[in-house]
Amino acid sequence: MAEHAAPEYATAPGNDYSSHEGTYEAFVHMAFIGTLHVVSIVIGLAIGGVTGHWLVAFGIFVVATIAAIQGFMSKTRTASYGALVLALVALALTAA
Repeated sequence: MAEHAAPEYATAPGNDYSSHEGTYEAFVHMAFIGTLHVVSIVIGLAIGGVTGHWLVAFGIFVVATIAAIQGFMSKTRTASYGALVLALVALALTAA
C-alpha cells in the first residue's frame, strides 16, 4: 500500500518554488496595474459623460494606457499611480 505521510513539497522532484513565487508576483502586479487602469478609464468616462469634456476624457484614456504599458514593462506602479491622480484632479477641475 501507499504511504500516507504528509508530502514534502520543498524536496519534491520537479518543484520549482522560486518560479511559482515569481509567477504569483507577476500576477499580482498585473492585476494591480490593470485595476488602476480600469479605474482611470472609468473616471475618464465619468468626465466625458457627465460634464461633456470628451477631449479631457480622451487625454485621460491616453495617459492611463501609456502608464499601464509602462507599468507592465518596467514592473513599477508609479506611473499608474500618477495617471490615477491626474484623472482625479481632472475630475475635480471639470466638475467644478
